[in-house]
Amino acid sequence: MTIDTHAYLSRWPFRRLDGDEPGEFLARMKEQDVGQAWVGSFDGLLHKDIGGVNERLAAACRAHGGLLVPFGSVNPALPDWEEDLRRCREQHRMPGIRLHPNYHGYTLEDQRFAEVLRLAARSGLIVQLAAAMEDVRTQHPMVRVPNVDLRPLAAVVAGIPSLRLMVLNQGHDAPVKAIAEAGQVYFDFAMVERLRGVATLARQVSAARVVFGSHFPLFYRESAMFKMREAGLSAEDFREIAEGNARRLLGGVR
Repeated sequence: MTIDTHAYLSRWPFRRLDGDEPGEFLARMKEQDVGQAWVGSFDGLLHKDIGGVNERLAAACRAHGGLLVPFGSVNPALPDWEEDLRRCREQHRMPGIRLHPNYHGYTLEDQRFAEVLRLAARSGLIVQLAAAMEDVRTQHPMVRVPNVDLRPLAAVVAGIPSLRLMVLNQGHDAPVKAIAEAGQVYFDFAMVERLRGVATLARQVSAARVVFGSHFPLFYRESAMFKMREAGLSAEDFREIAEGNARRLLGGVR
């Protein structure tokens, strides 16, 4: 059984995707032996009504009996983002939030980013930080969104000891070792594109800090599964990355 910690509901703004209908999404989970998926909403990238985005996400997840775990969007560049975060925790009972700094127009050196992390940590929420959504070469020419510069992240994380952070789509050139050493930071491998990349990432940050994340339906989940199989992991590390680390992380949510 696998827990996919990085997936999305709703529609990718720039094209239709296989699996972007809820019925298809759940059918793919069953086919691929995925017992649970942690999902954000594609709507959170460009919509300004973040409250509405999160309400729809929570309702969609409630309809499917725990198979889908909602991670709400928070955009600190918008007014009253603190209320959006509060609703994620208190109204929708979400275990965490998902941030997209590059789509929302702030950097990791922005004080608003640190404020979101501090408030999430005090609220007992997991924070997922998406460093990228797609290769910059495939982006629509009118919507060019650079990858998040992760170099300032270690210093920010070090100042918030209670923070539990997941870095999504960090790619192969991110300073993952320094970030992991700064605090309770976990990494998915959806955009790690090299031979035995999962094993390399596990050596850099330890297998206890790597989680299965597919970036489905923007990426094929089979790609993430193949990366796991070809990595040459021990049976124990395979189980921990596939589900054990995610279970412990989710179990720590207050």
